[in-house]
Amino acid sequence: MAWYPGAVKMELQPESDSQPAIRPTQFIVHSIVAPWTARRTYEYWRDSTNLESHFGVDYTGTVGQYIGTHTRADANAGANRRPDGTGAVSAETASNLSATDTWNDKQIEGLIALGAWLHKEEGIPLRICRSHDDPGFGYHSMFPQWSTDGTSCPGKARIKQFREVVFPGIVARATGRSTEEDDMPISDADAKKIAHAVWETDGFFTVPWGTKENPEWAAESVLRHVGEVTRESRGRIKELQAAVGALSGVVTKLAAGGGLDAAEIQAAAEAGAAAALAKLGDVLTDQA
Repeated sequence: MAWYPGAVKMELQPESDSQPAIRPTQFIVHSIVAPWTARRTYEYWRDSTNLESHFGVDYTGTVGQYIGTHTRADANAGANRRPDGTGAVSAETASNLSATDTWNDKQIEGLIALGAWLHKEEGIPLRICRSHDDPGFGYHSMFPQWSTDGTSCPGKARIKQFREVVFPGIVARATGRSTEEDDMPISDADAKKIAHAVWETDGFFTVPWGTKENPEWAAESVLRHVGEVTRESRGRIKELQAAVGALSGVVTKLAAGGGLDAAEIQAAAEAGAAAALAKLGDVLTDQA
């Protein structure tokens, strides 16, 4: 079994030794609907009920641990232990008597530190659970399979905090990045370095550009110009195809013994060839 080094160990017996093992894949947070300390929560589990959570987080930010994370605790109904041996780690948190208050800063810090440790220690993935048996992080009322008779736990205010503060904080702590670092704007100098690093991977900046419309490399204008040239080239190709078709008609008529005289043949050939060469020259010039 695993014990969180940031918690005060208050081991419940006989549950800690007698309840079946689990492979923890989820972390589910609760409100206990009482302003209890971590020790008072332990005493309640020990003396007043056959239910329990793995952890308790009180208003001072103290984290108590009552059962090792590889042992089933009975706070999450169907998520306690599944037929495949997976189960959820649970944390009860002190609240007012109606579970309508928010977590204070110390509680938030306690949950974030615990969640980051569970990710590193147990491999719980850094995502909010997508279904009742999907590995990740969640809160008690998220899925009906986690509660036998329905619940609003941990309360609307704390659900909002979980999504906007606690879970993002766990991700930031586990990945070693602070939220301040994530929110820092990128400087113009860094943006240019990134742009060059991306484009220069295939030598993009090493080829001279040199057109009057775009004397320097700029990805957006270059791509736009290439698109315009491509559209123009398609139109001119159609014109070339028409000119070639006219020449082909003359050749076909001749092969059939048609009545073209020498002047007519020469005029058609000169017109078709001149048009074809002019259009081809325009295309090649624009693409150069």
